[in-house]
Amino acid sequence: MARYVLQLAFDDAPSRLAARPAHREHLRRLKDQGRLVTAGPWADDTGALHVYEVTDEAELRDILREDPYTAVDGYEIVLMKEWSPIM
Repeated sequence: MARYVLQLAFDDAPSRLAARPAHREHLRRLKDQGRLVTAGPWADDTGALHVYEVTDEAELRDILREDPYTAVDGYEIVLMKEWSPIM
């Protein structure tokens, strides 16, 4: 398994805000499956940081395709990078 850090940038589009409950449910399912380590928005809601545990980048991209925010073009990927935590 590999850990990936994903940094997202948001705008205040009404479509993203409307998709937020479905997006958060999507994240809850991923957490329950063990594929999402942690996730949360910046305090000013301009974006978010997610940490995933997946097989590879292809699996992470599949996860993003299923995210309700993707369907409404609700984010921009600022950073997607494999991460090797030491603690």
